Order: sequence, then C-alpha cells, then structure tokens
Amino acid sequence: MADLQMNDPTLLNIILIEDDDGDAKAIRRAFSKARIANPIIRVTDGIEALALLRGESGTPPASYVILLDLNMPRMGGLEFLSRIRADPRLQKEIVFITTTSNDDRDKSEAYAHNVAGYILKTKAGTDFINLVGTLDHYWRIVELPTNPYLTEG
Repeated sequence: MADLQMNDPTLLNIILIEDDDGDAKAIRRAFSKARIANPIIRVTDGIEALALLRGESGTPPASYVILLDLNMPRMGGLEFLSRIRADPRLQKEIVFITTTSNDDRDKSEAYAHNVAGYILKTKAGTDFINLVGTLDHYWRIVELPTNPYLTEG
C-alpha cells in the first residue's frame, strides 16, 4: 500500500532525510499531532536519498518535498544539496532544512543552494506542530511537478 501512495501524483510525500532516530520520531509525532496524513519516507543520509530520488532503490515517489538534516554520516545535507542542484532532473526540488546547526556559514550555504527554508530543531520545540501545519498549508496550495525520474526512461 505504501508503494501505491508513493506513486499517487495527487498525494504529496514527505521525504525525511534524517539520521537521528529521536529527531525522526519527533517529526513523525508532530505530523501525527497536526493530523497530517501525508506519507513520510525516511532515509538516513544523502546517499540513500539520492538512490531513492533517482530510482536506484525502487520506484521513486511521484511528488514530494524534502525535509533535510545537515549533519549526517556518509553524505551530509550540504553535500546532498550540491549533488541534487547539479542534477538536471533534481535541481529544482523543494528542500526545507531541519537542523540543530545555527552556524551562519551553514545557513548561507544552504540558501545558496536555493532551499525553501532553514528550520532550527531547537527553536521549533513546542512550535514544531505550528511549523508542520504551515508546511502542510504550503504544499496544499502550491502546484508541484511529478518526479522527473518517473517520466524519463
């Protein structure tokens, strides 16, 4: 059933790229408390995320937004951003950073890679449910294209 949901172009998937189990659980809990039922597909680093988005590890989701942590093993968030922005089929993907890094250099580099937002996990706290609600409202009103890896052979 999850595969059917992933490929339903009318249903926006959330790709959560997060290595920390506690943070991933907190994000899922916030979506649940806000009664947002969009499928959440979790991968633990940039390498897994690229494989998912490029269809190397099965069929990628039809439509999605990305919630990206910065500090991860193997391939961190900033390197992942560099890779997708260099890929003609993924360069326009919508990415929100969710991180503990309050470093201005990280913020500057993330925004240089055209992220949609930079969200500090430590500031989100109890307001994270409000943030999740804002994200839900955002993707309900915007039109997103389907994954280009689904339309090309």
